[in-house]
Amino acid sequence: MRYDHGGGLLTAHLKSLGVDTVFGIVSVHNLPLVEAVEADPELRFVPVRHEASAVNAADAHGRARGSIGCALTSTGTGAGNAAGSLIEALASGTSVLHITGQVESAYLGSGRGFIHETKDQLGMLAAVSKYAATVTSARDAGRVLREASAAALTAPGGPASVEWPIDLQYAVQEDDGQGAPAFEVPVPDASALAGARELLATARRPLIWAGGGANTARDQLLALLETTGAGLLTSNSGRGAVPEDHDQVIGNFATTPAARALLADADVVVTVGTHFRSNETADYGIRLPEAHIQIDVDAAALGRVYPASHALHGDAGAVLPRLTEVAVRADGGWTERVRRAREEVRAVLHDGIGPQAAVCDALAAALPRGAVVARDVTIPSSAWGNRLLPIHDPRANVFPRGGGIGQGLGMGIGAALARPDEPTVVIAGDGGLAVHLGELLTLAQERPRLTLVVFNDGGYGVLRNMQATYTERRSGVDLFTPDFAQLAAACSLPYARIGDASQAAKVIDAAVASDGPTLVEVDLATLGPMKNPFTPPVKIPTR
Repeated sequence: MRYDHGGGLLTAHLKSLGVDTVFGIVSVHNLPLVEAVEADPELRFVPVRHEASAVNAADAHGRARGSIGCALTSTGTGAGNAAGSLIEALASGTSVLHITGQVESAYLGSGRGFIHETKDQLGMLAAVSKYAATVTSARDAGRVLREASAAALTAPGGPASVEWPIDLQYAVQEDDGQGAPAFEVPVPDASALAGARELLATARRPLIWAGGGANTARDQLLALLETTGAGLLTSNSGRGAVPEDHDQVIGNFATTPAARALLADADVVVTVGTHFRSNETADYGIRLPEAHIQIDVDAAALGRVYPASHALHGDAGAVLPRLTEVAVRADGGWTERVRRAREEVRAVLHDGIGPQAAVCDALAAALPRGAVVARDVTIPSSAWGNRLLPIHDPRANVFPRGGGIGQGLGMGIGAALARPDEPTVVIAGDGGLAVHLGELLTLAQERPRLTLVVFNDGGYGVLRNMQATYTERRSGVDLFTPDFAQLAAACSLPYARIGDASQAAKVIDAAVASDGPTLVEVDLATLGPMKNPFTPPVKIPTR
């Protein structure tokens, strides 16, 4: 196939992937690509205000659709700006195709200080991507794009970065359509699978722990859950793999006393595609039963954190039915105990967050089932958004798994544009929002159906709580906060305020029901404090 320039090749490739929206910032080093995307009636180019947001939005757009997202950035500083968000996509295993410009191929690597040039850009991209490559000729651009996309989409997923010299973007492209690699799905060792089946056939107090790797095996996971009568714990990434209103779903509560007690008494735990992150295991302080069946498509994950008595290297969708075939029903008292634990952990948390429970309840009531809830890293998200606010579909669960603040709004914009007919909510703090405040302009320009709920406590509340708990100092946590009503007006965004728990339902209902964006400020100074101040799950030496 012959294309007049790289833009034509790129748009054809994106449409072959089912991509309909591209996020980015135009530059002299990606101009032909941006022009081609914007000129194509089947594609939409969204001009975000920062390259990090381009990757965040592409990431969440792919998550919300269950596919791949695409971001276009410039070279040098532009690619560097994208690096932090590529780390997030790498941490979460989400599929992103990141196309960045590069200086003219004749000067690449010369160190002359060519405009937008940086030292070893490919090395930087390789460090923060699952795959990284340079287009070296107008004949291999198609092959590189196909390899990158295949790598991003193959489990465990991740971001793939392609740097494309500007002269080769403008060049006539000759593409033979070859070069897309085939990836084999791993098959578990037969003896390991037989041992796991034998173990599960005798279990009477089983638990299942689902991570992001279970999200592509939802039906199979549900079948095992209901066949066994087990309890289901999840990581944050595994939320919604089974809808959280199922009465056997305990959820993202593994560190609670009730869940720890279940783990202590379980006679087997089946873990599915979870990497046991430090913040979800109390810095690996949670104890798992010795009888541990671990399923993961990533061989490196098997036994990496907790020993696995039966390590099954394979795809969860194929492996879980082999276990369900031999599974037996748990003791009746065990399943009932699971249900009691489910209710207990939610009741305790709901009580502990005090007046913020009214906002959580209002969101749960106003949002349609499966609507996207994007959360930035902030106290409401960490304390209750990642646990108590119900998730019924993993595609609705958009949260920075890597723990970086400031990514929530960009992710929310990407998710909202992926689902234009549904409301999307973003939960952010004033400190995190300030990191990419410019994306309010993207929100105003694109006008998706998005409710931005900003919890305003005048700074970095989680660090403030931590300093109050462990030290005698208060350093770097108090920030100047804008007048959000005036800020919204300046951006032509509707604004509402929640200053009392009694206002939450009315304000949230109206914002979610609107057909465009709304900025909702939750004034924590007047709403009142949580009953139990939230501190992050990290170890701090005390004096």
